[in-house]
Amino acid sequence: MRADDLDHKELLELDPEGGIIRFAGQRAILIDAVAMGLLRKYLVENFGTTAARTVLTQFGFAHGWRMAEAMNEDFKWDGPEESRSAGTRLFSLEGLFKVAPSTKDPLSQQGMLLVSSYEAEQHLLHFGRSDMPVCWTICGLISGYLSRLSGQEIFVLEVEDRCSGRGNESCHLFGRTREEWGAERDNDLQYFEPNHLKDCLDVSLHRVTETLKAAERKLREHRRALTRVAPDVEEPLGIIAKSPAMRQVVDLARRVAKVDSTVLITGESGAGKERIARLIHDESTRMTGPFIAVNCGAITETLLESELFGHARGAFTGATHDRPGLFEAANNGTLLLDEIGEVSAGMQVKLLRALQEREIRRVGENKSRRFNVRVVAATNRNLAQAVAEGRFRQDLYYRLKVVELHVPPLRERRDDVLPLARVLLADAALRMKRNISGFAPGAAVQLLRCEWPGNVRELQNAMERAVALAKGTRVEFEDLPEEISQAVPPSAATKGAVRPLEEVEKEYIIAALELNGGNQTHTADQLQIGSATLYRKLKSYGMIGGNRVLRKGTKVGAG
Repeated sequence: MRADDLDHKELLELDPEGGIIRFAGQRAILIDAVAMGLLRKYLVENFGTTAARTVLTQFGFAHGWRMAEAMNEDFKWDGPEESRSAGTRLFSLEGLFKVAPSTKDPLSQQGMLLVSSYEAEQHLLHFGRSDMPVCWTICGLISGYLSRLSGQEIFVLEVEDRCSGRGNESCHLFGRTREEWGAERDNDLQYFEPNHLKDCLDVSLHRVTETLKAAERKLREHRRALTRVAPDVEEPLGIIAKSPAMRQVVDLARRVAKVDSTVLITGESGAGKERIARLIHDESTRMTGPFIAVNCGAITETLLESELFGHARGAFTGATHDRPGLFEAANNGTLLLDEIGEVSAGMQVKLLRALQEREIRRVGENKSRRFNVRVVAATNRNLAQAVAEGRFRQDLYYRLKVVELHVPPLRERRDDVLPLARVLLADAALRMKRNISGFAPGAAVQLLRCEWPGNVRELQNAMERAVALAKGTRVEFEDLPEEISQAVPPSAATKGAVRPLEEVEKEYIIAALELNGGNQTHTADQLQIGSATLYRKLKSYGMIGGNRVLRKGTKVGAG
C-alpha cells in the first residue's frame, strides 16, 4: 500500500450515538486549535518556556509513537519510504500541517518543508513573532513516529532560522540520530529527555520562589520606608483616604465591588480614577482574573474596534493572523474603559451592543463570541452634559452609569495632601535610593497652599523632582517645583463657596508656625493659645508623629 492511497473517507469512522470517533482504526478526539494554543500560553506563562517546550515535545513524541504502532498493525506498506510517508500523510489529514511537494521525508538530504503549521500559527496568535523555532509538538510527533518505525531514536528538529513562527514562509525540519546531530544541537535534544521535565520544573519552581522572595524583600523595604516617613498613614490597597470625601469614595467602591455591576468613575485627570477601578477589581470575586485598562481617547476609532473586539486574519492590511481583543483577554476579570467620553459616535453604538448582549464580534468575522467581563468606565468629562448636547448616547450613558463614583480633586481633600505626599516621597526615595526622611516646615506648608490642578499625578511628579534635587535628608522649600513654590493660599471664599473654619484655621496655624521658624512656644504665645493645644492641633494635622516628637522651643519637622 502507498501513502498517497490514504483517504479521509476510509480513515475516519463516526459513531454519533456512541460518541466515539475513530481515525485510522484508533479512537480519536477533536480538539480546537486555539484551545491548544491557549494551553501553550498557559504552560509558558506559568512554568516558563523551557518547561512548556519539554511538555509539548514529549507529548508529541508519545502521540507519534502510538500512531506508528497503529499504522504498522493495520496497514502493509510497499516499503520503508512509504511507511515514513504514511505518517506525514496521516498528520496532514489530521490538519496539523501541510507538506510542500517533494519534501515529505525528514530523513532525506533536503529534509521536510512544512507550510500552514497549526503550531506556528497558534504561537503567532498568542505570543507574536518568535526569535526561535516554535513547532515543538510537531517535532516530537514526527520524532516519535520515525523512532517507532526504525527501532532507533530519531530526533526531528527545525532549522534554527527557518520557522513560520519566526516570520518565514515555511518550517524546515530534518530527522537525524543523536550521533548525527552531534554536540551542536544538544540544547535542542535535551527536550526529549524524560528527566528534563522534572529538572526544568524544579528550575521554574526555584525561579518563582526567588521572585516571590525578592518581591517580599521589596515590600518590606517599602513598608519600612513608608513607616519611617509617614508612620500615621493607613494605606488600604494603595489608596490614601484621610479626608471624609475620599473615605466615602473608598467605602462605596468596596461595597459596589461585591456585586457585578457596571461602574462609571468620574473625576478630574490625575485624581486617581484608575486606582479606584483597581480597588473595585481587587475587592471583587474577579480578583483572580485579569485587570486590563485601555485609554479609549488615545486610539482611533478603527484601531479601537480591533483593540477591544479583536480581528480575523485578512480583515485589513497588516492583519496577518487572528487576534483576540481586550474583551476576550479580560475574560473572568475586569476591563477599564478609560476616557470613555472620547469615544466616537459610531464606536458608542458598538460598545452599547456589546454591553447589552454580553458578546462581541471580531472585525472581519460573522460569528459572535460571548464574554464574561466586568466593565468599569472612567472619564474626566461631564457625560450628562455631553448627552444633553448630543455628543454622547443617552442609552450608553445609563448602561455605564449603573453605579457612579466621583473621585474628588486633591484641592477638595486637603487632609490627604501631606499623607499622600509622604507616601509618594517614600516611593520616590526608595526607587532613587535616596535617604530622604521627610519635609522641612516650609515645604510642608507650601504643599498645603497649592491648589494642585494636576491632582495626585502632579503631586507625584513634584515628589520625584524633590527627591532628585534634595541636598540633605529632607525636602526643603527650594526643592519644590517653581509652580508649587510660588503658589498662594486659596481665598477663604472661592466661587461663592465658603470654606470650613477648621480648614482656614489649619492653614493659618501652619503659616504662623512657619513665620516663627517652627518655634512652637512663640507661635502659641502669638496665637494666644496654650502650648499643649498647639501640640494637639499639629499632631492632628500630621505635623508630629512617629519617632519625631516636638518640644517647646524646638523647630517643627513635618516628616
